[in-house]
Amino acid sequence: MTQGETRLLLTKIPYFREIILMSFACDQCGFKNTEVQSAGQIQERGAKYILKVTDEEDIQRQIVKSDTGVFRLEDLDIEMPAGHSQLTNVEGVLLEILKDLESGQRKRKQEEPELWEKIDAIVQQLLKMTLNQKFPFTITLDDSSGNSWIEPSPKDKDLKYQRTEYPRTATQNAELGLGEAPASAPTNDNGHTSQPVTLSNGSETAHVVPQIPSDIQDSTNLEGVDILAGHNYSFPTPCPGCTKPAHLNLQLVNIPYFKEVVVSAVMCLHCNYRSSDVKTGGEVPRLGKRIYLDVREPADLRRDILKSETCCVKIDEVGVEVVPGTMGGRFTTVEGLLTQIRDDLHSTVFESEEDEAGNGGDSMPEMKRRGWNQFFEVINKAIKGEMAFRILLEDPLANSYVQSLEEEPEGKDERLREEDYTR
Repeated sequence: MTQGETRLLLTKIPYFREIILMSFACDQCGFKNTEVQSAGQIQERGAKYILKVTDEEDIQRQIVKSDTGVFRLEDLDIEMPAGHSQLTNVEGVLLEILKDLESGQRKRKQEEPELWEKIDAIVQQLLKMTLNQKFPFTITLDDSSGNSWIEPSPKDKDLKYQRTEYPRTATQNAELGLGEAPASAPTNDNGHTSQPVTLSNGSETAHVVPQIPSDIQDSTNLEGVDILAGHNYSFPTPCPGCTKPAHLNLQLVNIPYFKEVVVSAVMCLHCNYRSSDVKTGGEVPRLGKRIYLDVREPADLRRDILKSETCCVKIDEVGVEVVPGTMGGRFTTVEGLLTQIRDDLHSTVFESEEDEAGNGGDSMPEMKRRGWNQFFEVINKAIKGEMAFRILLEDPLANSYVQSLEEEPEGKDERLREEDYTR
């Protein structure tokens, strides 16, 4: 048996994390293979990326596709399933799909001309995409392990680039080797489990509120549960990070002049996982709502703000656009929201310790490094109150809110404006 040679290289991907590049080659038969693996652990949440490719620069964006990542070319309804991991760019993925489709076309033309014709039409469109002759088109990359990635850019605006995180299901955790697949739990006549909810003092309240559905694993699934005002609720739930037993704490909070919201927090003592979320209730309104806030002084930064999970946040002066689903629901202040946006982006762009000075790694191009540094300088000025800017909250379900500085609800706040719109 002839021995080949495997080479390993640990490297840091700018905006992402460390990965291991693996290369195998056999001098006898000429076989070669390359793969990429994450050098870290499975992430606490899955991640999905959406990129609208509009120019030649987008074609060159880097892509890390782990062996659990699923790539899709939405415009042509083409999917590259999980399996082979790779470090490439958008052009490289398109060429690989093109190569796979072209293989066997000669034989198909002779034996199955109708199938050949359909595949050839797709091949021609792919060729135009790789030659920068067909824009725009949309690609997605979905990975339940959270270890796949599409390169961002500080120029991304108007929903061009979207990254959303989501909690894994028990089945997805089992596929990743994190625990076992869910087993069916005993249910009552309403289809709910027989495990009672407990108050913070430990007393059971099964006679007060409905039983908790068995498929609730974190704070994103509270459908069918009545939460009563004045009580703190806590019940066991599998940790989204390690699948070991954790606790989900709930509390109903009344926001003056707005509505009641449910604040939830997941805490795991095994892996130190922490997360919080805010859910709004009530019926779906007929119209969506836009909220404009002009920030002019430090008092505006201290306003309470509720950003629901369906809300899009835009700050043109800072160059920030947060798409729905990116941060989940948040009840904080204007300053707190900006700080979280900054910290999330900074940890993504300059993740490793050697990048804390803002260098972005040796492989980050100087122009991109300069662009990110300028972006963080601007957002830091906004957080410190050193510049004026306008925040736009656009929520199709009208579940977002900004505190008015007027004491009476009918008072006029000159810096705060709301408008309804048709979805």
